[in-house]
Amino acid sequence: MKHKSINRIELADGSNIAVIGGGPAGSFFTYYALQFAERLGMHISIDIYEAKDFGKIGSGGCNHCGGIVSESLVQKLSVDGILIPKEVIQRSINSYTLHIEQGKAIIQTPSQEHRIASVFRGCGPRGCTRQPGRSFDNFLLGLCEKKGANIIRQKVSGLEREEDGILVKSKKEARSYDFVVGGVGLGKKSLNMFKEICPEFELPLVTRAYISEISMKKEDISSHFGDSMHVFLLNVPKVTFGALIPKENFVTLVLLGKDVNQEIVDRFLDTDEVRNLFPESMVLKDSSPCKCFPMINIKEATSPYADRIALIGDSASSKLYKNGIGAAYITGRAAAKAAVFNGIDKKSLKSVYAPVCRDLDFDNRVGKLIFFVTKIIQKNPFLKKGLLRTVIKEQNKENSKFLMSSALWDTFTGSEGYRNIFKRFMSPSLIFNYIRNIFSTAVFSKEVHQKTSSNGIGHLYKNGEVIIEQGTLGDCLYVIQEGSVEVVLENNNEEVKVAELGKSEFFGEMGLFESDVRSCTVRALGEAKILTIDKKNFYESIQNDASLAYRLLEKMSQRLREANLKLSNYHEDGYSYQKS
Repeated sequence: MKHKSINRIELADGSNIAVIGGGPAGSFFTYYALQFAERLGMHISIDIYEAKDFGKIGSGGCNHCGGIVSESLVQKLSVDGILIPKEVIQRSINSYTLHIEQGKAIIQTPSQEHRIASVFRGCGPRGCTRQPGRSFDNFLLGLCEKKGANIIRQKVSGLEREEDGILVKSKKEARSYDFVVGGVGLGKKSLNMFKEICPEFELPLVTRAYISEISMKKEDISSHFGDSMHVFLLNVPKVTFGALIPKENFVTLVLLGKDVNQEIVDRFLDTDEVRNLFPESMVLKDSSPCKCFPMINIKEATSPYADRIALIGDSASSKLYKNGIGAAYITGRAAAKAAVFNGIDKKSLKSVYAPVCRDLDFDNRVGKLIFFVTKIIQKNPFLKKGLLRTVIKEQNKENSKFLMSSALWDTFTGSEGYRNIFKRFMSPSLIFNYIRNIFSTAVFSKEVHQKTSSNGIGHLYKNGEVIIEQGTLGDCLYVIQEGSVEVVLENNNEEVKVAELGKSEFFGEMGLFESDVRSCTVRALGEAKILTIDKKNFYESIQNDASLAYRLLEKMSQRLREANLKLSNYHEDGYSYQKS
């Protein structure tokens, strides 16, 4: 441990960290802390305390989550080299279907590719086949182990401050650490354990939600739900947001609002809009082998940090009415960056980590305004009809700007912050179109086409299919999720194979930095799953971690050397051939 000044405490070679809680927040902190330390040439050790087995079926492996990984997070993880395996994805989502009493409308993904993943946080609910490799939380823990983290299968029973560290107690032993990170969720007992050594820490405000897994045949899910997540804005008391998320053999029901209870759940299930989605003979109340009323964070914690202590994820701040994976990534990564590059004393954490939490908190306050307006719309049939008409009209019209559709898309997916969404809802064009459709007597219809599920993220290209064509404009990056591609340079009606790229590699990066045309053609070798990375998400990733720019330049330099070598060999071979 290195002390830069009397009050400044920093990590150094040999520092040890305890992460309490092996869910996404704890795993993201661990992964990035080890990655950042490695870039500095610093060796640190991290122990993750997690008593729960996320490879276990039922409540023993459950982590109380609807299990949606948003498209912006999928892109950011891919840029960082974290590819969610195909076997972890229960179903890839390519659209949202909005249901209200007046009808329904499908909102297609703006990119026309699978960018949203529905997952099980644990192995799955009771009644499913044991497949530990399909657990999202197990996947993240596995990444941490590959990075060098140690998983301790024990429950922490207490924390105690020492002169130069924190003592972490379990039933079997007690160990001292330089820094302790809490990703313990919203369990009051665990949070109070941190409060005992962090006097200024005030617990987050919570409310009760509802989650259940509805068992269905795979073919029935495909025919009734397709690859669409179904969102409900119904006039059901206390329900702000309802969703049915298709997976492989289960459909996850999520109800978010204020203190949801069984009576409210039954009332929601009895609505025609929900009932009509399922087979007529199916008894919904008897089809849920797993259900619970978990707490969700609706107001951030106060001062979730102190000397040698930081709380992350739901324990600190979350995204309002979202499943928490996105906030786990944001807070876990930010705490790791603060700890490795700045310090682990209260002042350092307050100056670097706290602003990230405050930004989430401010965004949630804007979110509360959005959901307040949404609640007004939910209770008024004329306002809801105007909303439906606006969405359907946009989806039916070619070259539409999709003002309402894209704003709702980002609200449902959690891909954008609430501030950005609010600005778009305040667009004069959107407001004008919405008001016009409230008073319109025109009838619009849009058939909801269900599509066959295709697990995995990205767009599937067949052998020889062109992904990028030389001479065309482009402004996005591509990451290979599965398979491989070839990069060819076309010159005087001849082709030179410049490179062959495989899983987790990227291409098309030059389009992010210049407005010139693509310099090469890229096409699939066999079947290849390719994810498009928006320029916005790419630049956000660079802003959060400047070393990404270094890795990109390093790769581009390597490719230039390889291309020059191949071109040199090509010209030499051509010259020798002509000479002979």
